[in-house]
Amino acid sequence: MTPTITALYAALITLVYFVLTWRVITYRRANQLSLGDSGDKNLLKRMRAQANCAENAPLGLILILLVELQGAPAIAVHGLGMLLLAGRIVHPLGFAVTPQKIVLRQIGMLLTFACLLLAAFGLLAHAVF
Repeated sequence: MTPTITALYAALITLVYFVLTWRVITYRRANQLSLGDSGDKNLLKRMRAQANCAENAPLGLILILLVELQGAPAIAVHGLGMLLLAGRIVHPLGFAVTPQKIVLRQIGMLLTFACLLLAAFGLLAHAVF
């Protein structure tokens, strides 16, 4: 079985990560900031948005891959992928504005956690039953 559904979401989330990384790079270059955040709150927000994606997306994609490889219905795999993708898009949108939109950050994390927990419980149920 080729995990084509996971590959789709891995590619899309990689593009989200690329945009977040590009925002850090362009801000650093425009403001001549090389290392760390130099106390610049705008840079720190961009860095945390990027880091949060790097911290959460890989685990989500691994879990989705395992769900797909276990033979879950395509609709379930797509559902998990859409939750993770939406969470990874919505979360940094909360960082992108000043003042921050905390509700967007919370919704983004809720969507991400929903993906992680549903996938984890689904894998546990599949392993036990």
